[in-house]
Amino acid sequence: MAKQHKKAPVKKGSQTEPPKKVFNLRFFITYILLFISTYMMMKSCEKQKMLEEKHKKEQKVKDSIAKLKEKSVTKELAITKDSAGIAKAKLLIGNFSYNLTVQDQQSGDVVFENDLFKTVIAKKGGYFKTFELKKYKTFDSLPLLLIKNNANFNLKLKTKDGKEINTDVLEFHPTVTKDGQNTKISMKLYAGPDKYLEYEYVFRPDDYMFDFNVRTKNLEDVLQSSDTPLHWELKAYRHEKSISYENPFTSLKYEYEDGKVDNLSGMSDEDTDEAEDVNWVDFKQHFFSTFLISNERPFDRAKFKQINLAKSGEDTLKYTKHFFVDTALKPDGGNLSYQMKMFYGPNDYKLLESYNMGIEEVIPLGWGIFGWLNKWLFMPLFNFLSSFISNYGLVIILMTIIVRLLVSPLTYKTYVSQAKSKILRPEIEELNKKYKDNPAKRQKEIMALQSKAGVSPMAGCLPSLIFLPIFYALFRFFPAAIGLRQKGFLWAEDLSAYDSVMHLPFKIPAYGEHVSLFALLASVTMFIYMRMNASNQTTMPKQDGMPDMQKMMKWMMYLSPVMLLFFFNNYASGLSLYYFISNLMTIIILIVIKEYVIDEDKLKAVIEENKKKPKKQGRFARKMAELMEKAEEQKRLQEELKRKQQRQRKK
Repeated sequence: MAKQHKKAPVKKGSQTEPPKKVFNLRFFITYILLFISTYMMMKSCEKQKMLEEKHKKEQKVKDSIAKLKEKSVTKELAITKDSAGIAKAKLLIGNFSYNLTVQDQQSGDVVFENDLFKTVIAKKGGYFKTFELKKYKTFDSLPLLLIKNNANFNLKLKTKDGKEINTDVLEFHPTVTKDGQNTKISMKLYAGPDKYLEYEYVFRPDDYMFDFNVRTKNLEDVLQSSDTPLHWELKAYRHEKSISYENPFTSLKYEYEDGKVDNLSGMSDEDTDEAEDVNWVDFKQHFFSTFLISNERPFDRAKFKQINLAKSGEDTLKYTKHFFVDTALKPDGGNLSYQMKMFYGPNDYKLLESYNMGIEEVIPLGWGIFGWLNKWLFMPLFNFLSSFISNYGLVIILMTIIVRLLVSPLTYKTYVSQAKSKILRPEIEELNKKYKDNPAKRQKEIMALQSKAGVSPMAGCLPSLIFLPIFYALFRFFPAAIGLRQKGFLWAEDLSAYDSVMHLPFKIPAYGEHVSLFALLASVTMFIYMRMNASNQTTMPKQDGMPDMQKMMKWMMYLSPVMLLFFFNNYASGLSLYYFISNLMTIIILIVIKEYVIDEDKLKAVIEENKKKPKKQGRFARKMAELMEKAEEQKRLQEELKRKQQRQRKK
């Protein structure tokens, strides 16, 4: 064992150096590990708490539904059509017990079918039991049902003897008649001879839109004169290949105050809102809509609620969202009289626009200039090309080529600006070395050089800014284009969903468990384009106190394609195909410009000629020069103040 040496006692008044603090690596690592483990425990507890709250919420919803069902069944069991049942019904539903004595003209639920849809209207509640769109299928080739025992429409009738009667648990009496080519289905709930509540559906032979009229007759002595609450709800079925992609596009939308359109969040777990003067409500799914429209008599006030049923994003889930609307119908002269409309069909922009009701606004084409580009440029171009080309993959490719050729002058201008900067690079690098300790002076000299040579630093930036609206507009257009739904191209089975060429045996967070080849190709071509672009960039030295832009650009060159790959792997393959072809076209155009259009020797001669000419400084350059002079002066004053403070400390 090593010997322990005793420290010599320190005499009074003697000066010794204080012990130096030594960095303890073991303590530091222990502290970090302790911090990480504590953080992980806190996150685990937080996650457990969230799961418990989620379970409580789900159980609460289940309990409330069970109670509602129990209540409904109790009513149904209590109301029979014999004399004892009618007597009991008199106590429960008052005058509406007369409804049990009315004989039906037809037995069973009512079935209607045209070329577009097939529906069953249930006697119980007088509303749809099923609603199938005949021209569409689900992602797994099953009949596409908007409704199948997943919707509820209820009026709460308030009688003068103090009873509240829910119409969704009572049986209506159907009558089917023809009015020319139209079919009228009347569902009546009687409170006496020639006294009833009526739901009237008027279907046309080739139309997703149909009339829905709600009225009462001679019930002014039965019902209170107050408003009649209306409750409408729907659990939206999952129809598409990826529920995590479909779900964000599924949300409740509504128009209020004569033209304003709003919606509940497609991303939140639960969202609520309310509005006044509501013209229509839409339980919007990704490619299909369920509208209730009351333009003639807007609802005075309505409350909206939406619950996310697919938060986990698992593709085994059956539903996406649960929608709720609560509003009220106002009596007119003691009776209800509402001439409304319903639309149960596809989110086809041209179709919705043809009704002239503003309902096409539910399709998310983007706001401002993005929506304008989609409505007046990309949508007409897409519709024109698809009118004579049946292969939608070729339509996207041709559309991409046209768009890239239209913006090729901007690509040319960007490349010329970069080529000029490349020619000036040796001189700029000399200035960087000469004024490496004076950033303001360096920037001033570089701008003076560029001004003399006729090179605008903004010439390469402005075209790129013009590309951004096109990029974002098409980012909104392709996911909203129902024409791409279930249309295949090459290995992609559905251009409105992700393509998959390989299924992984594990799931990568934020990426998924499949490999999208179109997304991979888009990412690779993006990397090639960014690398070509970087080779033409002028190298700028790092400025004091500022991030190293050269390093940041290098990181972006590698990071951006990876981010695109992760993001687009679960996005519509039609969008990935567009970006792949767009990047490929840009690369080809740049190569053509470099090899066959621009002569760098001639361009250098033009720059040298420009240097000899007297050049009037532009407004932007002049302003920048003034700012740099002020910055340089400010720096000089700060250095003088620093030197002055140092001299005072020495004294």
